[in-house]
Amino acid sequence: YFDASTSFHDPSNVHTYYQPYPHKKKWTKDHPLHKIIGYPKSSVQTRGQLANLCLLSCLLSSIELANVAEALRDADWVSAMQEELDQFERLKVWRLVPRPEGKSVIKTKWIFKNKKDESNIRNKARLVAVGYSQQEGIDYDETFALVA
Repeated sequence: YFDASTSFHDPSNVHTYYQPYPHKKKWTKDHPLHKIIGYPKSSVQTRGQLANLCLLSCLLSSIELANVAEALRDADWVSAMQEELDQFERLKVWRLVPRPEGKSVIKTKWIFKNKKDESNIRNKARLVAVGYSQQEGIDYDETFALVA
């Protein structure tokens, strides 16, 4: 049997049903740092702001350069190109020699790509041989995948 007159109107029962939550001005200070997504010192962002940031990141990651002149204006692309040339030197796969008399030079071309991994986007520059200008046995002995 439920008696509404005693359980809801008795002022002595109020403290058992209502307990005020202690007010804290800085309620975010108690969040553990390992549970915070993003940079902890940045301001609070809404889902809409984060969505716009993700869209901007997707747009920037899809922009790839068309020529060397554009790449040379950006320090990140210059360092990617230098990294590729350093790889050639380190692996000893290429050396500059004088052009033999009556022989044509195999042309090269820079290929620029954005490589994405789990944490960031990297600029990747590749220096490749223009394959259609080569003749097997004269310009090379080993085959490789043609890019340009």
